[in-house]
Amino acid sequence: MKAIPLGSIWTPGGWRHDIRPETDPHGRLAFAPHARSSGKRLLPGIANLHSHAFQRAMAGMAERQTDPSDSFWTWRETMYRFATRFSPDTLYAVAAQLYAEMLEAGYTTVCEFHYLHHAPDGRPYSDPSSMSQALVAAARDTGIRLTLLPVLYMTGGFDGRPLGERQRRFGHDIEAYLHLLDRLCEDAGGMSGDGRRHEGTHHIGCALHSLRAVPPDAMREVLAALPPAMPVHVHIAEQVAEVEDCLAVRGARPVEWLLANADVDARWTLVHATHLDDSEVAGIARSGATVAICPTTEANLGDGLFPLRDFLDAGGRWGIGSDSHISVSPVEELRWLEYGQRLVTRRRNIAVAADAPSVGETLMRGVAASAARSSGYAIGLLEEGAAADVVVLDAEAPQLAGATDDDVLDRWIFSGNRNLVDEVFVAGTRVVHDGCHRDRDAIAARYRDALAMLMAG
Repeated sequence: MKAIPLGSIWTPGGWRHDIRPETDPHGRLAFAPHARSSGKRLLPGIANLHSHAFQRAMAGMAERQTDPSDSFWTWRETMYRFATRFSPDTLYAVAAQLYAEMLEAGYTTVCEFHYLHHAPDGRPYSDPSSMSQALVAAARDTGIRLTLLPVLYMTGGFDGRPLGERQRRFGHDIEAYLHLLDRLCEDAGGMSGDGRRHEGTHHIGCALHSLRAVPPDAMREVLAALPPAMPVHVHIAEQVAEVEDCLAVRGARPVEWLLANADVDARWTLVHATHLDDSEVAGIARSGATVAICPTTEANLGDGLFPLRDFLDAGGRWGIGSDSHISVSPVEELRWLEYGQRLVTRRRNIAVAADAPSVGETLMRGVAASAARSSGYAIGLLEEGAAADVVVLDAEAPQLAGATDDDVLDRWIFSGNRNLVDEVFVAGTRVVHDGCHRDRDAIAARYRDALAMLMAG
């Protein structure tokens, strides 16, 4: 058994002070009785349910007005231009920097929504999995747990228009996409979609870019070909224009159409789902699907606010993602998820439950409950047999001085911007110590070189 630091352990049922955490040879948690706890606070690692790794390199570079009506759609054109510059080597360097930052912040799993597949002119690399393998290597080398989600991207809109010039490197036909999935699953050791809880820290899911990018018949064909337990992620209802276009072409709102035309269940993650009516809120909750909410990106792009309180009341399952990585902090995502609701309702303490009047407690329960289904790993809770993915808070931080069981989660999320993460373990292996990733300097040096190349391009 390998030891994780002794400390108080958070569970959805409360803090445990009477057990000592250990890990078995497979990186799973075991516990032994212990009469005394230390002052350390141990949390389950946070799952980042939505990431586009390459966009980390352009964070802060799209904040100058290019049009009086700047919106998601003008930002997207800037992103497309930036995306044309990436090679497998630069993608590896940028993803490694991002994943190290995630680990330092308390994310221990990332669901990587990956659509940067081909060369800039749209032609496949000699190895069509080259860009995917760059992400796998970055996750392996940094130590983060990865659910790689290769994206099917086929059309430029609901009307079926072909991909634009800058979108061609994203595109696949159905045969090529399923071949890519098979190749990546084989490389991952056949670990994906087989219904088992996996020992490794890398496996594969499926991502449909969006309803506008995947025609109905193609969606049905791909879903029918997938292993029955494979996670499925999709962008949906992020923008008002997307809702309007879906209504015009398919005669239904995006979530309404999806629920009527696919067997949406607990293996699905609906990314954003920002613009919902009451029936869609109830429908997602009934389906068991998770909504991946990305508050800092949704704010940065001017998307809108997810109807969190209504979704909680419906019993919906949700998690968070850092998406475009203008922030790489679960604390900031959770804080602004709550703050957005306060601004729109002009009230305080919105994300609470009858048995959890603490906002921090409710938010932690939410991300803990969604982690396993969206990622496909036995993660999210510190319990016997689960993955030993542990975040240890800095017991000496002034923000936590005198913290009690009742207020420590609220203090972690709402008491400032200093990172309070001291140590991080993934599958029982320590990857962050004293707040720093084990290879921080070398990763940052490669990132600086890669960014210089990208900016020169």
